[in-house]
Amino acid sequence: MDIKDKVIVITGAGRGLGRAIALALGAQGATLALLDINRADLEATAAMVRSQNDQCDQDSQCGLFVCNVASEAEVEAAFAAIKGRFGVLHGLINCAGILRDGMLIKVKEGALVEKMTLAQWQSVIDVNLTGTFLCGREGAALMAQGGQGGVIINISSIARAGNIGQSNYAASKAGVASLVVTWARELARHGIRVMGIAPGVFATEMTAAMKPEAMARMQQAIPVGTLGEAQQLADTVSFIVANDYLSGRMIELDGGLRL
Repeated sequence: MDIKDKVIVITGAGRGLGRAIALALGAQGATLALLDINRADLEATAAMVRSQNDQCDQDSQCGLFVCNVASEAEVEAAFAAIKGRFGVLHGLINCAGILRDGMLIKVKEGALVEKMTLAQWQSVIDVNLTGTFLCGREGAALMAQGGQGGVIINISSIARAGNIGQSNYAASKAGVASLVVTWARELARHGIRVMGIAPGVFATEMTAAMKPEAMARMQQAIPVGTLGEAQQLADTVSFIVANDYLSGRMIELDGGLRL
């Protein structure tokens, strides 16, 4: 798929990896529908896209849609607005996600002192998994009805294999990965490809705040010796969008790290 002038939805576009993807696709001339729960973050992303190529503005090539992806009503309304604004959809990047880490249980001297709450579990499942489902459903419907095919990319994580302190996150990202294969098989008849990316440890605001010794240990655990950069994920998204023979597979973007 030629990225230029294609309408592509990016969830979680207000910051971090979603913002990096928006910048990369915007630089290649994509028409962007940016979704996030925070309007100010969306406006900041749009301003950055405009500043790099002077092509994306709120009146033409860059639409901003405030949306909680865990809410069916809000997702349906957002995609209806996208259809009304652009008339067609060619791509969807499911990037919105949250963390609420915690051990399943904590026992001290034989006494249960803490356990993961249902709220911790449900909030992550709602955003990461249900949000991906809802946006994938609505995005696929628009693409199928448009008759031009398209591509969906789910951002999973290598934590989908399981990781200490992340029962909720690992389960959600395993679910997101399973949707890649399921949807690729279901949606091929409509000319819609589905791919997934499983990032490893990436440089973020959270990792930047780590103590130097902790950062050193983390880097030593990664075979290539460094954390991933947001631009590397964005480049992988661009590669998938452009390559029409990629579907139903996960790309592990982790520098050789395996959890």
